Amino acid sequence: MAAKTAEAELEIGGMTCASCAARIEKKLNRMDGVTATVNYATERAKVTYDHGLTVADLIATIEATGYTATLPAPPQAEEAREAPEGAPDELAPLRQRLLTAIVLAVPVIAMAMVPALQFRNWQWLSLTLTAPVVAYAAWPFHRAAWTNLRHGAATMDTLISMGTLAAFGWSLWALFFGQAGMPGMKHPFELSISRTDGGGNIYLEAAAGVTAFILAGRYFEARSKRRAGAALRALLHLGAKDVAVLRGDREVRVPTAELTVGDRFVVRPGEKIATDGVVLDGTSAVDASMLTGESVPVEVAPGDPVTGATVNAGGRIVVQATRIGADTQLARMAKLVEDAQNGKAAAQRLADRISAVFVPAVITLALATLAYWLIVGAGATAAFTAAVAVLIIACPCALGLATPTALMVGTGRGAQLGILIKGPEVLESTRRADTIVLDKTGTVTSGVMTLTHIVTADGEDEDRTLRLAGALEHAAEHPIAKAIARAAAERTGPLPAPTEFTAVAGVGVRGVIDGHTVSVGRERLLDAALPAGLKEARERAEAEGRTAVVVSCDGAPRAVLVVSDAVKPTSADAVRQLRALGLTPVLLTGDNRKAAEAVAAEVGIAADQVIAEVMPEDKVEAVKRLQRAGRSVAMVGDGVNDAAALAQADLGLAMGTGTDAAIEAGDLTLVRGDLRVAADAIRLARRTLGIIKSNLCWAFGYNVAALPLAAAGLLNPMIAGAAMAFSSVFVVGNSLRLRNFKPVNDQSDR
Repeated sequence: MAAKTAEAELEIGGMTCASCAARIEKKLNRMDGVTATVNYATERAKVTYDHGLTVADLIATIEATGYTATLPAPPQAEEAREAPEGAPDELAPLRQRLLTAIVLAVPVIAMAMVPALQFRNWQWLSLTLTAPVVAYAAWPFHRAAWTNLRHGAATMDTLISMGTLAAFGWSLWALFFGQAGMPGMKHPFELSISRTDGGGNIYLEAAAGVTAFILAGRYFEARSKRRAGAALRALLHLGAKDVAVLRGDREVRVPTAELTVGDRFVVRPGEKIATDGVVLDGTSAVDASMLTGESVPVEVAPGDPVTGATVNAGGRIVVQATRIGADTQLARMAKLVEDAQNGKAAAQRLADRISAVFVPAVITLALATLAYWLIVGAGATAAFTAAVAVLIIACPCALGLATPTALMVGTGRGAQLGILIKGPEVLESTRRADTIVLDKTGTVTSGVMTLTHIVTADGEDEDRTLRLAGALEHAAEHPIAKAIARAAAERTGPLPAPTEFTAVAGVGVRGVIDGHTVSVGRERLLDAALPAGLKEARERAEAEGRTAVVVSCDGAPRAVLVVSDAVKPTSADAVRQLRALGLTPVLLTGDNRKAAEAVAAEVGIAADQVIAEVMPEDKVEAVKRLQRAGRSVAMVGDGVNDAAALAQADLGLAMGTGTDAAIEAGDLTLVRGDLRVAADAIRLARRTLGIIKSNLCWAFGYNVAALPLAAAGLLNPMIAGAAMAFSSVFVVGNSLRLRNFKPVNDQSDR
């Protein structure tokens, strides 16, 4: 019989890179009966373990690995924890270290690089300014390097700590025991290659500069990573905060959290439905587009189920609660988002991957250099000079700039174009993506019901018929009625008020306009049969998945008004651009298949690439199904119903015109509602990734080329300084090329 298992989710503290997450995951999975995944982006571990173990055992293993672990606070506690205005800022310590490093490092670098600033005892001021940078600002790197050393690993932190301590340590020796501390010491521009004892060389600018550069990159990354849980908070905040519960015949306003199964509550037009339930009394139209993606409001009557957080768009209804708290569809969606985020593999940073090989190689070379010069009798000073020079030249000045400068320029250019990139992990996904899933409502289409065309009976005037229908619908609350009234007002001007008005639940409206008896709604509302032309128009519209509304005046059918969620004029062009990037477009929607296929045909997506009539959990499964088929999936969406699928996708692109939950779950945010920006976003992200890779290639290439000189004891400080400066300038200049990125469409650049 299979052993029983339990699941736990743990918040992890102390991770500084993706390899930290990999180390924790490896340690947990070595425990008998444990299966674990650790996500660096969300700082959480999801663990399945045998009942013979406890959560305390898991936490102890993580702590023994050098990190902290705690059980996450319940949603209510998290909400309360972030509510107070005076709450401490988690980024404050990192920000303080960054500001300290910048303020102190700038004069150190300036004095080292500009001989005119090297006054009589300038080296001692440099030491005074650099010491706090190395000891305080760079402390997180030293702490992480020590943790890595204890576990036999090497990352970017190891390289930073090793290089800065070597540069600072050798500078101390040169100042106190060599000639570098003599008054009037200069860093002259000598471009000769010669062996020295190193006693007159200081490298304080390397220690201070590297710390400042890399702290800047870490700070901006931490700001993006901090938002990882915001999708869940956005979903939890989506529901109604309070509800009118019926106690006998009296309404009592109570917080939604106090609802129990079986409670009856009132929902008025425009209010959110507090929880999942069934309608007991009243009829209405419920706008469920946020949850289901269905663009047409759902008519509800006694006995029909309704979902919490959807909006009552019609009349007053009384609902009986059937599910509350964690059992509701909204809560299950929040869980889907959380699971998808935890399941998404965190991209290993390129620098860490290279560092895992590069750092041990540098340390081995430094030790070999020391041993060689001691063996050949060059003396301890010369041997140590050459060995430390190897460590100093490996100090990642350009490496520290490679990712943050490209990200800074790339994200800045993206912001100008309405594209927000959340962090470096996003970029690798844009390169791999080969399939792009497009939500229909609000992404490919406008998400708003619109009158698309009018078919009138013979001899009828379109404008007159629309004016009568619009005047009557103006008095109704239904979203389809609003679409007709809006179109009528735009086309014919101010609308007259009806002198009589009657709403027939689930069928339509009747009234008197300018002395004419007018009916607008379903065919069964009419007193006479539709003529052949109007009947054909209604059937054609319904076959295309659109909504057909019949208008009669003085008892005679006059017109069929076709209402639908109109396709955005730029969507077809966007689909062409996405195909040009090597992406296969797939249309995914909660709407009915006929409407979905009609939209797909209009924008150029094949019918076999349409997935329709899906609920939110089905959207996640559709993305997983594509991933299981070996595809790397990007997804564009805008609704709450898309949040979990956006989080599950390898790359989530959220429309900024959509809901907070979708925006927070996405990796890229498109500020404007133009789908063409999605193509520009992928192109920009791919370009930024390419720049980062070329920066890293140059930064490591420079180190590899300079290391033999250092090992040979020929590292002249000014050649090293000039080479390091040129390397940094190259990286910055290469990154600045992203400012010239142009979108495909000229109007996007305005």
